[in-house]
Parts: sequence; C-alpha cells; structure tokens
Amino acid sequence: MPKAAANLDQILRLDVPVVVRLGERNMTVSDVVALVPGAIIELPKAADSELDLLVNNKPIGQGVAVKVGENFGLRVTFIGDLRQRVKALGSVTLTVTETVDGNASELADRLLNGTAA
Repeated sequence: MPKAAANLDQILRLDVPVVVRLGERNMTVSDVVALVPGAIIELPKAADSELDLLVNNKPIGQGVAVKVGENFGLRVTFIGDLRQRVKALGSVTLTVTETVDGNASELADRLLNGTAA
C-alpha cells in the first residue's frame, strides 16, 4: 500500500469528538458561581429549533433531537459538503507525518473521487 493511502487509512480511523449544541448564552461570573443543583439556565433558542452539529468545535450540520431507546440522538437534517467536514478537522494533529489541515483539500478530493484507499 502506498504511503499516502496508508496515511489516509489512518486518518479515516481517527476518533474525533462530535458535539450537539443545544444552545448557548452569556452569564456573569457571579451567576456562574451562584449555580446550584436544580438551577435552570434559560437558553435563547426555541425548544423546537434545530440543533447544531459540531466537529472540533466547528459547525458541520444541523438536526433535530430524537429519542433512541433511553438515550438522546440527533436526526441530521442538514450536513455541509465533504470539504467543509474535512476542514472542520483542521487542527487534529496526526501521529503520521501530516496534519489533516494541511491536506484537507487533497483528502476531500480523494474521498469524493473514491480514491481514499
């Protein structure tokens, strides 16, 4: 297997944190310090709004909350293009001789062309 293909195979097997953002708000330090169990933090977002899907703290899509057994899940309603998703991995440093950021465009092209392996 050529080195580039081996490196790509390693990249595709990396685990990355995926976050679903319910909402966000700014609070004063005194409000944060005063938080206690049972406190409710109101978010300025409608309860039926779509949630943001983030990889590496960068938005790549949106979806709606669903119940999966006893857990929460996300039904994806929008996902950015492949280049956007690969670019979101930008600061992930690999143990191989390259970083995703430096090869995001090349990696996306190879995935789109089916030459990833």
